[in-house]
Amino acid sequence: MDMTFKGAARRLDDLDLPKLGASIGVGEDEIHAFLDVETSGHGFDAQGRPVILFEPHVFYRNLAGAARAKAVAAGLAYAKWGEKPYPRDSYPRLKAACAIDETAALRSASWGLGQVLGENFRAAGFLTVQAMVEAMMADEALQLAAAVNFIAANRLDGKLRKHDWAGFARGYNGASYAKNAYDIRLAEAFRKWSGIRDTPPTPAPVPIPQSPQPKGFTPVKAEPGKAGVRRGPFSGPLSGFWAAVLAPLVAAILSLFRKAPSLFRKVKP
Repeated sequence: MDMTFKGAARRLDDLDLPKLGASIGVGEDEIHAFLDVETSGHGFDAQGRPVILFEPHVFYRNLAGAARAKAVAAGLAYAKWGEKPYPRDSYPRLKAACAIDETAALRSASWGLGQVLGENFRAAGFLTVQAMVEAMMADEALQLAAAVNFIAANRLDGKLRKHDWAGFARGYNGASYAKNAYDIRLAEAFRKWSGIRDTPPTPAPVPIPQSPQPKGFTPVKAEPGKAGVRRGPFSGPLSGFWAAVLAPLVAAILSLFRKAPSLFRKVKP
């Protein structure tokens, strides 16, 4: 794993929201509201790294034995959420935790636009937490896709469709969602985005007019891997024979023209 946590850091395209929303039957207003509440609409920090929150209590439950004792001694792990305030930047903690146990550390952070916890990498659509983190480093669309996968896997898409903000907030953020007014903030964000015009759909490509062809004309199909190569007048089984016969003759005529061009000029009457 690249410990700089910097990848391509591609931003969302305008059409990514309606496309991914449609995959779970919601519009872009619901997705916008979700993103506003989770990460204020940004998947990368000022350094181009995925927005994260490292959770020491999650790191604690992902460790055991000597590794857990080492993490506790370093102040990187503790048994219950809220024992100590979180620092502004989670990356120093994450890197120190990776030095103890990379997989456990990556599982213990929330990642990207949807703040999907690394523990949920399978529900987010990945085989390993490392694969999930690499996707988070690459593209905000992949970050959002991971969140949408998690929503569908936990059957929260129906609550989003019904605008059951409390039910959605409980399922996505846990039983303590009300402390942070997640449901109220979701409803307010949805009202805001409902008053903003949606992204217009991509227009269908305009067909290129084709010039009329003579009767009986059959276009030549290029061979696979040779697109754009046209067959010449001497192509086919005899192409090698005609090339051998005509090439010397053409060369001789050109040579004669260069030596005595007057032979080829019209004689004035």
